Amino acid sequence: MHAIVECVPNISEGRDLDKIHRIADTVKSVPGVKLLDVDPNADYNRCVITYAGEPAACVEATFRLTKAAYEEIDMTAHHGSHPRSGAVDVAPFVPVSGIQMAECAELARQYGRRVGDELGIPVYLYEAAASRPERQNLAKVRKGEYEALADKLKDPEWQPDFGPAKFVPKFGCVITGARFFLVAYNVNLQTDNLDVAQDIAFHVREMGWPLVDRHGEEVISAAGKRVFHPGPLLSVKGMGVYLDEDKFCQISMNLTNYLLTAPHIAFEQVKYEAAVRGVEINGSEVVGLIPLQAVLLATEYYIWREKRTRPGSERHAVILAHDCLGLSAYRPFDPKKKIIEYTLQD
Repeated sequence: MHAIVECVPNISEGRDLDKIHRIADTVKSVPGVKLLDVDPNADYNRCVITYAGEPAACVEATFRLTKAAYEEIDMTAHHGSHPRSGAVDVAPFVPVSGIQMAECAELARQYGRRVGDELGIPVYLYEAAASRPERQNLAKVRKGEYEALADKLKDPEWQPDFGPAKFVPKFGCVITGARFFLVAYNVNLQTDNLDVAQDIAFHVREMGWPLVDRHGEEVISAAGKRVFHPGPLLSVKGMGVYLDEDKFCQISMNLTNYLLTAPHIAFEQVKYEAAVRGVEINGSEVVGLIPLQAVLLATEYYIWREKRTRPGSERHAVILAHDCLGLSAYRPFDPKKKIIEYTLQD
């Protein structure tokens, strides 16, 4: 079996489509890689670019994309609602078939070393490629975001894994690694109240919500950190986001292991928490690509819960999941373009 790797760089540009396509098109110049999806979001001012192919080719394509982002994006003028630390904020390598996670971690190191050496950009490793346990979690590596990076690079505990410990204002830094297939999944709320959206996000994500005492003050541990009540959804990171252009809020989630928490479980939990607060939902959306298995898990769930007739084909099974999750309520969901197995078919 040929080794196939998926790469999902998130760049800090979601509004200038000409810039986005100039950056994404660099992937097309590398033999052995197929550009699968370009998914910009103006409110986040961020674009998720997805491609897959041979391991060495994916490393080359990701380097070329990073070089183009360096030329096109100026982080000193960047503003958006999504956390970020650099022009290429994250660049994960994901095993699809014929390759192990450890091998993808080595690909991330090859890419990071080249970015540090040739472009002079600080690079941090995370998830399966992390150089130390405290760097496994993306949120911890990204803490403080771009605005705190200059001071972070002066801290001996936060020396980059590759490249100079020097702040590059135009770019920031790159965070790269290897991980399981992540599903970027948003549920749409029929409210423009960001405080309510954030409260819902806190009560569904694994990290949970800050504990408060009887006086309404946040509980602080002996180490001086906030204490959190664990949330119900394993392997889920989430936050409330207000979409200024469309005037509503989303619960923006990263499902870092859809086998532990599949999209339909996240959808139903958000629906429940929203209802408790008197808020209705309006479908959901997948950002980037999603594995077919994650979609079909939703089909099986709704067949069971709603006692539906089992679809007679895979195509109709996908349609059932699409309709139950409202995947086209905000932006169209085309299975041929959004389900990774379908995008890889010739």
